[in-house]
Order: sequence, then C-alpha cells, then structure tokens
Amino acid sequence: MVADSPTAPVPPRTVASAPARATPSPRLAAKPGRPVRLSVPRLLIDAAVVGITAERGTLVPPSNPRKLGWWSGGAQPGARVGSAVVTGHTVHSGGGAFDELGQLRPGDVIGVTTAQGRLGYRVAGVTTYRKQSFARNAERILDQTVPGRLVLITCEDWNGQVYLSNTVVIARRVA
Repeated sequence: MVADSPTAPVPPRTVASAPARATPSPRLAAKPGRPVRLSVPRLLIDAAVVGITAERGTLVPPSNPRKLGWWSGGAQPGARVGSAVVTGHTVHSGGGAFDELGQLRPGDVIGVTTAQGRLGYRVAGVTTYRKQSFARNAERILDQTVPGRLVLITCEDWNGQVYLSNTVVIARRVA
C-alpha cells in the first residue's frame, strides 16, 4: 500500500468535514479493544476484521478480499490516543470489502465491534493520495500520537494493471 508507482505525483483529493447529522449512535464500548467486525451502514459494508502486521513498511490486507485487516502495531479502536488503522481490498471486478470506501462522506457512521462492545465513529474526512504521496504522508496518516481516531485505507484508481492511489478515511469516535 506504500509501494511506488511510475506516475507523477498528483495533489491529494480531499472531502472536507461537514456538520454532524442527527443519527443514532451505536452503543459505546467502555474500553478499547481488538476489532472483530466493522460496518458502514450507508455502504452496506459488514466485514470480519483480523489482525495484520506491516511487511517491509507496507500494510498488507488479509488475502480474503471480503475480510478487513487491523494493524496490530497501532492503536486499538476506542483508544484515547493513536490511530486504529484498518485496511481492506478494493477489487476492480467487485467483491472487495472496501470496493466503495471512496464513496464515504463526512458525517457517515462507522461501527466497530470488539469483545468489549460496539464503538461508533463518524467520518471526518476522505482523502485520495497517489501512491508516492501516500508514502510521503504515511507517518502522518498512521500517527500514534494524535487523539484516538479510526483510519480506513484501501487502494483506488485501477489502471488495468495496478492501483495508482490509496483512499484514506479518517473518523472520530462518537462520544
């Protein structure tokens, strides 16, 4: 997800934050926890989450495109500090858990289920980075010193051979 691509850098496309909508919040878990499921009602995403690690600086989603991967080197969902990072596949022919991730908008609701309960998040922003730009911004995207947040990442912009970009969704916990 951080691999270089042969294209020229393009400024990232960003959707700015919008005022929060009145949507019922999922029941909040009392403590941070390892995620086991993630849902995005508006996009009909409801997928199992498994732990993943980074390999040579790259977060590798699970081999099953319908599952999501939580980076175990980062924060747990619900943590007061750090980015809880979840990656998932986009499959150009369909069938990836995050095929529609780029359609999220500020204010959309995300639910994360852990053994401790369910956590609610609201999308704060959606940005698409060219691969080189993503690599340059990876430290900021994966930051473990920021107030607790959820970061969702997938590939974007299939050119027939490779994906040229990554879509990054930043979401804040619903209090």
